[in-house]
Amino acid sequence: MLIDFVPPWALFFISTVLVILAVEAGYVIGRRVYRNNVNERESPVAAIAGAILGLQAFMLAFTFSIVSDRYDVKKGLVREHANAVRTAWQRSDFMPEPDLTEAKTLLRRYVDRNITVAESNEPALARSAIGEAEEIQHRLWELAVKHGKTDLNTDIGSLLVEATNDLASLQEQRYNLGVEARIPTAIWFVLVALLILGMMAVGYQTAIAESRRPRITLVLAISFSLVIALIAVLDHPLNDIVTIPQAPMRNLQAEFNMVPESGTSITFSDPERR
Repeated sequence: MLIDFVPPWALFFISTVLVILAVEAGYVIGRRVYRNNVNERESPVAAIAGAILGLQAFMLAFTFSIVSDRYDVKKGLVREHANAVRTAWQRSDFMPEPDLTEAKTLLRRYVDRNITVAESNEPALARSAIGEAEEIQHRLWELAVKHGKTDLNTDIGSLLVEATNDLASLQEQRYNLGVEARIPTAIWFVLVALLILGMMAVGYQTAIAESRRPRITLVLAISFSLVIALIAVLDHPLNDIVTIPQAPMRNLQAEFNMVPESGTSITFSDPERR
């Protein structure tokens, strides 16, 4: 998306400049209109300016609600994904050697790659880690299918297949929500358009009211720009400002590292973490 090529700090300054210029443009237009038409009254202008600013506030609230809700869902998916990985780890204990050791090693690498993707702000590194995580999923699926076919008379095979399938499903959900689900360009266009029109209306109303240029315009510009920049940060999949907490995956990584390479169980120091 076009917004991805503009860093959040640059978007903040661009928005601030746009607001100041829009207020100034509205003020200049209002002064000229007032000089040429003394019948222009402040009250209807104020009503129109208020309506535009109300629309702007609604669009900001609507857009922020989208990215805020999406952020909460992303955090929940991290917990679900970590639980699915833990389930796959535990069910892999039913595999005989050497597949058991291979599955444990793959799951260790799988957790590492997911943390790399979540905490990286470099697109190339994230794509590489995603690709490797998908390869690991494919290999785990092959192992699950292999043992599922040999254990047709028990539930062990189906449990392995189910755990591996849950991994793939949650991985796809995290990818779609974190990378593919974005605020449409049309909404960004409407936000910027209403921002400019609303600030022009403010400047126009100020001129019609025979007031000087307000010195607090900079505060107004910074306020709106902060909200827009925050929306852009929450919408960007690889931002390093407001990140998705990876504590569940980090805890899982630490648990896996406590187990020897050939081990098959996890020893918890805290019973509540079982």
